[in-house]
Amino acid sequence: MSSDYGSQEALDSIRALVRADLQAVDEAIRSGFHSAVPLVDQVAEHIISGGGKRLRPLLVVLAGRACHSSSPECIGAAAFIEFIHTATLLHDDVVDMSVRRRGRDTANEVYGNQASVLVGDFVYSRAFQLMAATRSARVIEIMADATNVIAEGEVLQLMNAHDPDTTESRYLEVIHRKTAQLFQAGAEVAAVVSGADRQVQAALAAFGRHLGTAYQLIDDVLDYRSDPETRGKNLGDDLAEGKPTLPLIHALKTCSPSSAALIRDVIQHGGRERLDEILTAIESTGGLEYTARLAQAEADQALAALAALPETRYREALAALVRFAVARRH
Repeated sequence: MSSDYGSQEALDSIRALVRADLQAVDEAIRSGFHSAVPLVDQVAEHIISGGGKRLRPLLVVLAGRACHSSSPECIGAAAFIEFIHTATLLHDDVVDMSVRRRGRDTANEVYGNQASVLVGDFVYSRAFQLMAATRSARVIEIMADATNVIAEGEVLQLMNAHDPDTTESRYLEVIHRKTAQLFQAGAEVAAVVSGADRQVQAALAAFGRHLGTAYQLIDDVLDYRSDPETRGKNLGDDLAEGKPTLPLIHALKTCSPSSAALIRDVIQHGGRERLDEILTAIESTGGLEYTARLAQAEADQALAALAALPETRYREALAALVRFAVARRH
């Protein structure tokens, strides 16, 4: 496995371990997206062809394999986890009025907000059809709770938008609900459908929660320090939308009064016209390093949770996925 933990090659080597499973997941996703309504198919094809890391399905199949399972239920679970993620992206892009994702036009930019919202609803409901196919009350319970928590996270994020008084704890609550919850649900569901005991289920749930938190914190860093061509998003997208992420929140607490006034104004009004000045303020207060340290602390807790699993190459791949999450540059 590559020593450059954050490289594309490192991620590819993790995927190679479960290549056949991931191909089956892709087939399940394509099959699940299919609809007799042409517009649904068109929007679905736009989403599928857009690519993405597919980290959540990868997490599910690796967790299942780490529990000594290669059951079809893990493939279905990976698909419905990705469907939930896709539905949230469709709705997020409408709420955020985004026009670019993964280096291309968003679905709402191409097909309009109405189509994106309605197809997002279709994808959500299709996810629950796949969940029902597991015939597991516990799986449905986990996913029903998770989708409810995610929806609350979306609302909390909306409440934080353009609010310069957003605290670190309020922001972390959004991360835990909006991003980490789906990682947690995916890992836990994999353990459930694999027949793992309650201790392993709890350990994998914790693993997913900490991995998802670390992943989002690094996303916050990359919003101010990444190559837009590689990442497929513009530098300062969160700033443009008036989202007070952790680097900004930390800078606001520790910078000079003049920089604080600038940051507060930009959060309230959005835009990236003064991005260079904001970047200087963040750099001078160590905001990116602070956020990266929190991400590493979450990663360490994710790695510790793996101790409950037997030592296998799949457990090692889960650990490699954690290292990728915090070392990546895109």
